[in-house]
Amino acid sequence: MAEAVPVRCPECMRENGYTSPVFPCACGSPVTPALDLTAPPLTLTHRTWSQSWVTVRCGACGRDSEWPHPEVGCGSCGTVVLIPVHPPEAQRAGPAGDADPVGDATPPAVAPPTSGRPGARTGAGAGSGAAGRTPVPRPAFRPVTIRTARDAVATAALYLRWLGFQDVRRPDGLPIPSAAVDLRAPGVVAQVDPTTTPAGLRAVECVWLNGLTASATSVYFSLAGYTEDARSRADDLGIPLFVMDLTGMPQPVNDPADELVGTGA
Repeated sequence: MAEAVPVRCPECMRENGYTSPVFPCACGSPVTPALDLTAPPLTLTHRTWSQSWVTVRCGACGRDSEWPHPEVGCGSCGTVVLIPVHPPEAQRAGPAGDADPVGDATPPAVAPPTSGRPGARTGAGAGSGAAGRTPVPRPAFRPVTIRTARDAVATAALYLRWLGFQDVRRPDGLPIPSAAVDLRAPGVVAQVDPTTTPAGLRAVECVWLNGLTASATSVYFSLAGYTEDARSRADDLGIPLFVMDLTGMPQPVNDPADELVGTGA
């Protein structure tokens, strides 16, 4: 498995750790995107599905496949950046960070991420809502690649179940790419935003009101991150915010989210 590499946020200049995901090639060999760490990361201001994929060449058989473009959300300011990748002709088997085969073709289970924010709190002592609570042991979350808006909703539902919420329900039919989707379970109301623009203040306040009405925890999942106003309001209201990348691994972006990951439902 590739080692974590530092990626500097172009907005606040904070370094965030990033570990390349492992994908299964059709030949059975695992592949990882060949990160170009000499090029500066690019701020993601508008997400399009067609530009969210990158060509990765298998070092074992030479096959080119399309996989989610590597990206990381800054744990300090919430900016989402794209990490440059070497073109296929420059990808080869080699040291960690290149297309370096590893010993298992199955994508590994991913442990819950730890926040890179200054002073971020995790675990049972993360805050007043978690005081006295003991973290419940859980197996590592296994992400599912996000290719469509429906995948984003399914991933959020799986993550809520992993956190311990039972009987997670989602609307029937295909999600509309331009609209957020509600997920509900006993004790939680979640909003999943598969759109290509950051979630704003009104969206965060709406999910808070829905949770207040249902006497449930409010949670928000976004593919494109959050505006500064939305992040600030979520902190004031204690709403856990998560950003999902296309590998399907939700990342907590504020303290309430860290607390939820640490203690579970």
